[in-house]
Amino acid sequence: MGLFRAAPTLNAEIRAWKQGLRLVAGVDEAGCGPLAGPVVAGAVILDPGRPRSWWSDLRDSKMLPEPERVRLGALIRGECAWGVGVASHEFIDEYGLTAARLHAMRRAVEALPLRPDMLLIDAMSLPEYRHRSIIHGDALVASIAASAIVAKVARDAMMTEQHERFPMYGFDSNRGYATPGHKRALDEHGPCTIHRRLFAPVRAALAARGIFVDVRGLAVEPEPRPDLEQDLEPALA
Repeated sequence: MGLFRAAPTLNAEIRAWKQGLRLVAGVDEAGCGPLAGPVVAGAVILDPGRPRSWWSDLRDSKMLPEPERVRLGALIRGECAWGVGVASHEFIDEYGLTAARLHAMRRAVEALPLRPDMLLIDAMSLPEYRHRSIIHGDALVASIAASAIVAKVARDAMMTEQHERFPMYGFDSNRGYATPGHKRALDEHGPCTIHRRLFAPVRAALAARGIFVDVRGLAVEPEPRPDLEQDLEPALA
């Protein structure tokens, strides 16, 4: 079955709750890999005083069929403290993907109705907050899984709206990811205004039209964080 197909647990949250940190927020983002659209982050607080049976249904958002993501997203938004943050395609082009991920996460935490006592973050660090960074957190930690679901559902809705403006790219189905159909449309029509100029297939389509993008010094791919692997085992303990 594999380690990361199991249900996320509350072990990391319980560890924090036992330390008196009641408001523990999971934080994760969606949309790092697409060629178009924003990076969207979610932050979710699971209240230990109000446990819900559907918490056991939480999974890595990438493993859930869309109807289940939408169902869980509605439950999270209706019954939990949550926030969403966005880093636009313009932000990604100007500052790079790593900065965009951090920006969206900060905006998501700031959008929470309560200031969290601690963050559980999927493989990133926000040093201004007390936090733990956990590799594969969306598959291992319930509140991070919830935040990823909120982020994914919100971003999917944004890309469906963009499909109305740019129907030739199929954003309602590919959500901006580099599917064969999306890349064919990119070659045929060129980039639209929400394509990320820093990403190689978009740069190639622009170059074919005589437009060249300077990407020196900008991180356009997610950066691995091997230094965070030490936190993986405690999350499972």
